[in-house]
Amino acid sequence: MTNSEQIPAPDSPGSATSAGSQAARTGTAIVFPGMGPSTFSEVGKFLLLDPYARKRLAEADEALGHSVFDRFRTAEDDYSVHSQIAFLVNSMAMADRALDTLGVSPTVCTGPSFGQKAAAAFVGSLPFADVVRLTAELARCEEEYFTEAYQDVVTHSFVRTPQERLDEILAGFDDRGVWYDISGRLDAGFHMLSVREGELDGLKASISAAGGYSMYSMRPPVHAAAFAALRRKAEEEVFASYRLADPALPVVTDQDGTVVRDAAGMRTMMLDTFDRPIHWPSVVRTLKELGVGTVCVTGPDNLFHRLDLTKDSFEVVTVGLPKKRARERERRTR
Repeated sequence: MTNSEQIPAPDSPGSATSAGSQAARTGTAIVFPGMGPSTFSEVGKFLLLDPYARKRLAEADEALGHSVFDRFRTAEDDYSVHSQIAFLVNSMAMADRALDTLGVSPTVCTGPSFGQKAAAAFVGSLPFADVVRLTAELARCEEEYFTEAYQDVVTHSFVRTPQERLDEILAGFDDRGVWYDISGRLDAGFHMLSVREGELDGLKASISAAGGYSMYSMRPPVHAAAFAALRRKAEEEVFASYRLADPALPVVTDQDGTVVRDAAGMRTMMLDTFDRPIHWPSVVRTLKELGVGTVCVTGPDNLFHRLDLTKDSFEVVTVGLPKKRARERERRTR
C-alpha cells in the first residue's frame, strides 16, 4: 500500500494569506517543541540545579512514585520513557521561567509533535501530574505496538529537497509498489517520510541526487497514516482513563493549524499525532492570522526556533537549556 497524498507547500512570504506585517501583530505564542534526542549527560545537571526544573521534577516523581532522575540516568535509549519525562519536565520548567522572569503573557499556545503534552498541561487541559502519567503510559503503549507492527519502519527527516524533486522520489516508490507515508513538512524543502528500513539507503541516495541533505532517522517512527491501529490502542488503553478540560488559551494544532478551544478538540489533536502528519507551515499561517508577532519557544529545542519559516515570520524568543559553551565555561570556573 502506498500513500501519494501530498502536503500543501508553505505560503510564500508575499502571499495573500499573509496576515499583515510582523510589526502589526502584537500577540505572543508559547511554543513547546517536539522532542529531539535527550541524554542524561546533556541535561542531568540542569535537572538538579535549575530551581524551576527541580520543582517540576519533584512533581513528576510524586506522580510516578519513583525517581525520574535515577531512571533517566540509567536509560540507554534517547527516547526511553524517562527520557521523555525529562524532556517534558524541562519544557514545563522553561515555560515557568518565561512567565516568571521574562514577563511573557501568551495569547495562544502550540506544541508540535511531543510538544502537545506540555501544551496540554500549560493550558490546563490536564494537570501536570496527569500529563506525566499519560506520557509514561503512551510511551509503553507505543513500545508494545511497535514490537508487534511496523518493526522495520523509520521516519526519515531531510532538507533542501524541493517539492517537485520529492514528488519524483515518491513516484519511484509508487512505480515499484513500495509502501511509504508522509509524516510531516516543517519548512520549504524540509520533509519527514516514513519508509521501510530496507528502503532507507535508496531514499538517502535519491535525496542526495536531488540536491537534498539527510538529517536523521527516528525509531520508532511517527505521524503516519498507517498507524491508525496505534491511535485506537492509545485511545482505548490510555486516553480512556483521562478527562480533559477546555484549554485556558486557544491551542493551534500541529496537523493543519486548526484552532482548538474545547476539551474535545484537545483530545482529537492529541490522538491525531499518531496517524496524521505534522505541518508546521499551517501552524505558522494560523498564528499569523491570530495576530501573533512573537513566539516564545520553551524547552530543549534544536529545531523549531531555527527554521527559516519561523525566523522569517516572527520575533523568536528562546527559553531553553544553557548553551553548551556556557556550560563548559561554568565547568572550567568551578
